[in-house]
Amino acid sequence: MASSKLFLRPNPLPPTIFSSTTHFFFTTPKFTTTLSLYPTAATTAGHSLAYGPSLRKGRAPETFKPQQKQQPGEGDESKIVFDESQFTRIFDVAALRVPAKDCFALESRLRGHLLNWPRVRNIARVPGDEVESEFLKLLGGDSDDDEDDEDEIVDYAGEELNSVLYRDRLAKTFNVRGFVKFRNLARISRPKRKKRKEKRREEKEGNERKEEICAVEVLEEEGEEMKGLLGEEFRDKWRGPTRLLLLDEEMVDKDVEDFPQAIKVVLEEDARENTAPTLEFVRCRLTLFYDYWQMNEILEALLPKAMIVPSAFETVGHIAHLNLRDEHLPYKRLIAKVVLDKNKPKIQTVVNKIDVIHNDYRTMQLEVLAGNHSLVTIVVENGLRFNVDLATVYWNSRLATERQRLLNGFNYKDVVCDVFSGVGPIAISAAKIVKRVYANDLNPDALDYLERNSVLNKLEKKIEVFNMDGRRFINAMFSSDKAHSITQVVMNLPNDAAEYLDAFRGVYRDRPRDTPFKFPTIHVYGFSKARDPEFDFHERIRIALSEVGFNVEMRKVRLVAPGKWMLCASFVLPESVAFGKGSVFM
Repeated sequence: MASSKLFLRPNPLPPTIFSSTTHFFFTTPKFTTTLSLYPTAATTAGHSLAYGPSLRKGRAPETFKPQQKQQPGEGDESKIVFDESQFTRIFDVAALRVPAKDCFALESRLRGHLLNWPRVRNIARVPGDEVESEFLKLLGGDSDDDEDDEDEIVDYAGEELNSVLYRDRLAKTFNVRGFVKFRNLARISRPKRKKRKEKRREEKEGNERKEEICAVEVLEEEGEEMKGLLGEEFRDKWRGPTRLLLLDEEMVDKDVEDFPQAIKVVLEEDARENTAPTLEFVRCRLTLFYDYWQMNEILEALLPKAMIVPSAFETVGHIAHLNLRDEHLPYKRLIAKVVLDKNKPKIQTVVNKIDVIHNDYRTMQLEVLAGNHSLVTIVVENGLRFNVDLATVYWNSRLATERQRLLNGFNYKDVVCDVFSGVGPIAISAAKIVKRVYANDLNPDALDYLERNSVLNKLEKKIEVFNMDGRRFINAMFSSDKAHSITQVVMNLPNDAAEYLDAFRGVYRDRPRDTPFKFPTIHVYGFSKARDPEFDFHERIRIALSEVGFNVEMRKVRLVAPGKWMLCASFVLPESVAFGKGSVFM
């Protein structure tokens, strides 16, 4: 069988990330079970699997030789080979070969009977189907008159013209569309620009080659493509460029009589309108490479059958932050490699949190599993850029929606006091809206990045930075002249922010009550594992403030773990608390 190969680029609608094919070695504990990535006869039957491509369907390339499986006790079992060619699958499909000019019209008519697989285009180009202009005379076609004119110009009066006379002669070739040889004029006058264009074109072609996720081979009888190459039979057969419309996978083994009525109608119309048929059915071989399969499909094939496949991760700039379970740890580098491959170039580093946050600076213990080892990245949120170093500061991209909801309640008259600001996701975003922001954090590294980010976003004039403990900061702000201007207080430290509320007891005790005050609105975040999380968090707030009679607006933010909610409570500081007895911690 002779074959001609063509490559398809992915459909732009579904997001897919691609990578090059290489071999990787990973350090993992011993494996007690061996996973097979190749389908068996029982699983490849058409009635046993759902419609669409699958790693359990199709067949592996004949040239691929599976590596010998290592038995326990032989060699170094801590290393396994991740061969991407294991995920190459070949499928037999039928295609309708149609003239290129009728391709899109027929695609619309037959859309319900085409292949319609994710990330695979229904239209494929036939290689070798385009004939160069210099061979058109052999096929009885018209040659390009412009090329003859160019030859006459170059060899005018039997002598080759110099560049000046050549350009002058080209300028006289003018028609209704402009200069016929304008591209040649551009080549003469701007040769360096041409080189830059060619370089960009080569780079673009190189990128397209990396994005090849599947290939189609048209199967033909041996010697058919050479039959009558220079004779009348070939000239009658070639009728211009053609395309392939890939048909539904169920039609690969059917005869024309069993095809849907819509396809039969197209064939009948072609037979009536043309003396010789312009449509023909061909058998094709569709090959799906490693880059085609999605991350969850690869992991389902690699991980043990009973294991839950990790499907979500937090993205912080170019870093993918995983929270793997204990059962995933033996396969952590395998999982990280797949995550990195399927999310390039956006993701360049994959890390895993190896311990819970238990320090005052809220920094996470992270292990780099794949990619580069840089944990310094740039995060874009609400139109602002934030420099973040996950090794020294805290950042949670999943709270972006909650931060935006909080900011929507601020206006240009507000003065915000951010008690636990971190690198400034709330403080800097609020500075675009409000009159003034006072930002505080105990972590000096976080304040360093806060100052950098405020300068980076040109908001440093509206932000004043402090490096204090939370209670000390609250006491310092409300005992100063700034107290009367503060209208919003944000306490985004869910683990123990409610415990700092006692700092508000008696903040105005040294001021006369007849002085007009505008008491600030406090937004405090917290966690709760109680059966009724809103009631539990409400009680903790009342106990911290030693006050019962005030209204609290409670909102569930997100479920951070099974049975563990993150909540936000908003309330106006009660007058009885502000003028009450001070806290013993002050």
